[in-house]
Amino acid sequence: MHCYRSMHMSQLSRIQRICDANGISGFEDDIVRAIRDEAGTLGRFAEDSLRNLYLYRTENQSDKPVVLLDAHTDEVGFMVKCIRPDGMLEFIPIGGWVSSNIPAHLVRVQTFDGKTIPGIVGSKPPHYQSEAERKSAPDIASMYIDIGASTIEQVLQMGVDVASPIIPEAKVIYNEENGLLFGKAFDCRLGCTTIIDVLDALKGKQLDVNLVAGFASQEEVGCRGAQLTARKVKPDVAICFEGSPADDTFLPAYQQQTIVGKGPMLRFIDSKMITNPRFQKFALDSAARFDIPVQKGVRNGGATNASALHLSEQGVPTIVIGIPVRYAHTHWGVSSLDDVQNSIRLASAMLTELNAQTIATF
Repeated sequence: MHCYRSMHMSQLSRIQRICDANGISGFEDDIVRAIRDEAGTLGRFAEDSLRNLYLYRTENQSDKPVVLLDAHTDEVGFMVKCIRPDGMLEFIPIGGWVSSNIPAHLVRVQTFDGKTIPGIVGSKPPHYQSEAERKSAPDIASMYIDIGASTIEQVLQMGVDVASPIIPEAKVIYNEENGLLFGKAFDCRLGCTTIIDVLDALKGKQLDVNLVAGFASQEEVGCRGAQLTARKVKPDVAICFEGSPADDTFLPAYQQQTIVGKGPMLRFIDSKMITNPRFQKFALDSAARFDIPVQKGVRNGGATNASALHLSEQGVPTIVIGIPVRYAHTHWGVSSLDDVQNSIRLASAMLTELNAQTIATF
């Protein structure tokens, strides 16, 4: 019991460190440092110019098939577009946002030296809005961020300028009573922590495959990092870990396929990939054999790094293990620690059974 509790607390600490880190698309330095610190004993690191981080498992040997474990490090956020004469910051979205989710939230504005200062996303108060404005979705172009400055000069003195990154402000909270996590960037920092936990669980074990973790940058702006990781690693198969938008708060029960607390979601299709059915069956069979709860998903929208991975080289069989996240692409998400742990269990089970003969059948 004591050992389990210790592992539990260690996992929570890792989730907090990695999810709380700064890292909007293109500015992943802080999250890359956090992953290096958390996974430093698990293998050899390398980086490329896009800030992709690679981790080659210590136990890898020559002449074995390569499995790429993918998760993206970047999160949605904003960037300063210009500074108004009154010191307010106009901004653009980085990644996909719904405009009504943005106002009145706290953000971190990153300064020249990498530090952050707090700001509030402001918009016109309802007292001053016309009836048409009150009934319509707010326009991002009309929003601004208030960091407490009243002139352009004050903004610059605070270390903020055009193109400063802006990160949603939220820190992970864990409710031990129901096992739920609340925080930012669960898409896809929970995927990053899951990969580290999988490699940790398999540490010292001899496998019939080599494992390379690809912590990819810039997924939220077009899966850019994964295009490089696929070319560099040249995997035989890939597992994409993703924070998948949950559908359990707005769809009727019979349509729900990504329910928080019901296990990882294995998607069969989305807007950019039809999952390799043979690799998918292998994953489903592994889940059944080890009594791991999973959900089956059919998506007509959305996409993941798998869209880039499965078309790389001569084609790479790829599956997506999705950890359900409520309210993805907002300041706060909700996920279940059980779903994270079952994702670790599923990936670990699959990797212990994968070999060249099985991969050849995909």
